[in-house]
Amino acid sequence: MKLKFWGVRGSIPTPGRHTVRYGGNTPCLELRLDDDELIILDAGSGIRNFGDDLMNNGASLNAHLLITHPHWDHIQGFPFFKPAFISGNELTIIGTERPEKSLSEIISEQMDRIYFPVQLHALKAKIHFQPIREEGELKLRGCSVKTMYVNHPGFTVGYRLQYKGKTLVYISDNEPYDRRVAGNLSNFEAVVKDKYESQVGDPNQRVFDFCRGADLLVHDATYTPEEYIDRVGWGHSHYLFALRVAAEADVKQLCLFHHEPTHSDEKVDDILRKSKKEVKTRGYKFECEAAAEGMVITI
Repeated sequence: MKLKFWGVRGSIPTPGRHTVRYGGNTPCLELRLDDDELIILDAGSGIRNFGDDLMNNGASLNAHLLITHPHWDHIQGFPFFKPAFISGNELTIIGTERPEKSLSEIISEQMDRIYFPVQLHALKAKIHFQPIREEGELKLRGCSVKTMYVNHPGFTVGYRLQYKGKTLVYISDNEPYDRRVAGNLSNFEAVVKDKYESQVGDPNQRVFDFCRGADLLVHDATYTPEEYIDRVGWGHSHYLFALRVAAEADVKQLCLFHHEPTHSDEKVDDILRKSKKEVKTRGYKFECEAAAEGMVITI
């Protein structure tokens, strides 16, 4: 498997001279299997550049798009994904939905004519929708894909992809679950809370187990520990928790992801430097890097 990052920023695109090296686009990852089959992870603003790249290379599209959750920063790039406008291309969108709103409605509403000049039904590519209604497993072109609800407002999932003995885990948005504060948070889904509360011992063990033995873990590391104190309940991790997940799960490599929009390249450098120091000091065995646009990792 080969993974390329097209968007690594969280919350909102942040173009400018302070984010040139790591990039300012919101989440989108390109995963190529050994036979060049394509799986796309999230459709943040980074998917626009990815679509342009496909078009410039004359590539046709027959792919699966895995959406972790439908917050704007994970779907906002889809209306600008040029391959979706081309007849003969085919895309299957996989993601969570709500009891009151289907996956297709969630995606199409951001393209309502009030907000966007082209509606979903006008796209010339064949668009299929495959909703995730509970945790489970599905098969995509020889790749096993497992899903698990993570601790983030709304129905948000992490993906575990296993292919030819290699494993990638992608958890873009996730907050450490703390039983002491969970009862006071009203914007988290009850069914997700129940899964954490039913876990014996540390409720975050379910996340550790989901990531167990991964060759590469891409995990939310939005905040510093100091920033997180004032952002409990926002649905994101600080980098020390990302390190803990990687250590508890015994992964081989960790990629810090979903960079806070106010963090400059120099700030991300500092977080990575401190993370590497923690890895060395605590005797962790995994490698640690910070995701950057254009980065390619072979798994």
